[in-house]
Amino acid sequence: MSRRRVAILVFDEVEVLDFAGPFEVLCALRLDEATRRETESPYDVRVVGVRDGLVRCRGGLKVQPDGTLADLDPASLDTLLVPGGFGVRPLLTDAGFIDWLRRAAPQPRRLTAVCTGSLLLAEAGQLDGIEATTHWKSLDWMARDWPRVRVQRERHWVIDGRIATSAGISAGIDLALKLIEADFGEALARATAAHMEYPWPQSVARRLPAD
Repeated sequence: MSRRRVAILVFDEVEVLDFAGPFEVLCALRLDEATRRETESPYDVRVVGVRDGLVRCRGGLKVQPDGTLADLDPASLDTLLVPGGFGVRPLLTDAGFIDWLRRAAPQPRRLTAVCTGSLLLAEAGQLDGIEATTHWKSLDWMARDWPRVRVQRERHWVIDGRIATSAGISAGIDLALKLIEADFGEALARATAAHMEYPWPQSVARRLPAD
């Protein structure tokens, strides 16, 4: 089986569930539940550090990435995922990172962001004219600073062509399940949710009010 390569970016002060939620979902997928223990996910998911060395996440969790941006070939990826967290703020003014993201983002088959990771995509010009969302506390920020983004205030996740974004933190789990559904069908996506004992996302409606 040729596995689909997924890279999830991590950086200091990244929100843990923003990246760990989708990581768990995509790694939990099996094409045949009967052989779960003997087989692996069709996604090959790697965690990629924006900087060298250990990443100190929100809450103090330390993560050793599989590699760095210098090791990554964006054109080889099925999916690039950008999470959010307080660490987004310094990255928004990091010209080197934004330039890398601007060049890398068009190359994978699919570009995704969880929570305020979508602000990084917006700053890199990847959400111009695209329907997208973010954490409910950052919706006004997105609308004000990136007016070309078609901000979706009432949706928990948004898939617009090859670009997918979600609301805050736990919404990345729902988004990852919907990506599995898009790639492999609803039955396997539901089986993955059941394995995780996670409720199937019945509605795209945002779970918290956006005002």
